[in-house]
Amino acid sequence: MGRYKKLTILHSNDMHGDFFSEERGQETLGGASRLSGYVSKVRSEEKNVLYAIAGDMFRGNIIDSEYQGISTIEVMNMISPDVVTIGNHETDYGLAHLLFLEKCAKFPIINANLFIKSNHARLFQPFKIIEIDGMKILFIGIVTEEVLANTKNEGLIGTFVDISEAAEEVGHICNTYNAIDIDYTVLLTHIGWEEDKKLAELLDPAWGVDVIIGGHSHTFIEEPAVVNDILIVQAGTGTDQIGRFDIEIDTEKNCTHKWEWNCIQINEKTCPRDEKLEEVIDSYKNMTDQKYGRVITRFKRELTHPDRYRETDLGDLFADILKESLGLDVMLLGSGSIRKTALGPIVNLQDLMEVFPYDDSIHMVTVTGKQLKEMLLYMLRDEAFEGDHTEFYQLSDGLHVLYNRSTHKMEEFTLNEKEIKPDDMIKLGLQKYHFLNLDIGFNKKVEELESTEKSRIIATSCRDVLEEYMSTHQHLDRKNEGRLVIKK
Repeated sequence: MGRYKKLTILHSNDMHGDFFSEERGQETLGGASRLSGYVSKVRSEEKNVLYAIAGDMFRGNIIDSEYQGISTIEVMNMISPDVVTIGNHETDYGLAHLLFLEKCAKFPIINANLFIKSNHARLFQPFKIIEIDGMKILFIGIVTEEVLANTKNEGLIGTFVDISEAAEEVGHICNTYNAIDIDYTVLLTHIGWEEDKKLAELLDPAWGVDVIIGGHSHTFIEEPAVVNDILIVQAGTGTDQIGRFDIEIDTEKNCTHKWEWNCIQINEKTCPRDEKLEEVIDSYKNMTDQKYGRVITRFKRELTHPDRYRETDLGDLFADILKESLGLDVMLLGSGSIRKTALGPIVNLQDLMEVFPYDDSIHMVTVTGKQLKEMLLYMLRDEAFEGDHTEFYQLSDGLHVLYNRSTHKMEEFTLNEKEIKPDDMIKLGLQKYHFLNLDIGFNKKVEELESTEKSRIIATSCRDVLEEYMSTHQHLDRKNEGRLVIKK
């Protein structure tokens, strides 16, 4: 047996049910069929190939939502990854349902730090050791509490609070299993690019972690980051591309000897189709098309949402509909709730559900002008503009904010053209997810905002409100109206 052995690791993250290819100019890019074709092609060409997914297989298309992830698991079973870790959207249909989906999966789903609080029992296998060509490759799955905000609905479920505690768990696993001569160690994380680098700094080199394959922040990279001698990679979002590591492992020192990394574009020139997989996807699509193909409305033009960290046409419209329909003073709509970059001009129900897949209830809470200002200042902190995966919000009509990034101050803060005073009382609408995670989005606690008046649910389905309003209003339009102006 030679000392140096080659291992090819293919990796995806944040696929979000991106089953279908798209026309981009003269090219056809992405889609589960050609992704599967590329993975199969590499498996036939190379001796030692592993395919890993770093979370968020779910959410993003109507098929996934309609079948609550079962369709996605069937698609992924056909692509056959070797190991997968969970992301925050794996919990969107509830943890009990996720445990059911795990039983449907024909591939291992790992996570080391999601557990039941009462007895500290893990919900998933924490790691997977894969033996290939005489090598033992250790994969460990990590997600942090800040990312897994949906579990706040599940009182019995907890995670390690931050990356330092996650690092300790990695050390515990590595110390325990390095004794069986692990040749290579890979962390599969879903915590974001910047957090991956922080985590790498905390890892003791003696633990032997070689690579971090991450997700969550949808980061496209040109080359891996190297922190604490650990290679860190991520492959953007969707199925338009896949990461590829070609690694030469030193099996005596159990470390990387040589490596090459590339982001491979999934297109019709280099990736063959998986026709059997296409048949499965088409069968699901035919059923959803029949159910959700009806036209709801026609906009005056296509409305866009190109960037979650600024005011957008589509964000303005959705926030306005919820504010007007529910009798609110202000609606703060989570920018990340809008999952595609454009909608219209013809809008059918399927389009709406894919653009806005999160059907939360709406909570109304009465806040003071001072509290609202503090909430928005926290939203506008520097991290929101520096690549961190922070929460951001679309503002409803009438609210105007002029924020100076250099001074970190609001130069204008008005509602209906009147200055908002600290003791003004404002009826504020928030989606359930964002109400339950006030600490993450706004650095506030529910108890503080409910100190004067208890919050209440004013709609059980925000998508019902959007659908009903659109169906009775034609030729809707919004143009970036300067509700949120950011000076540099």
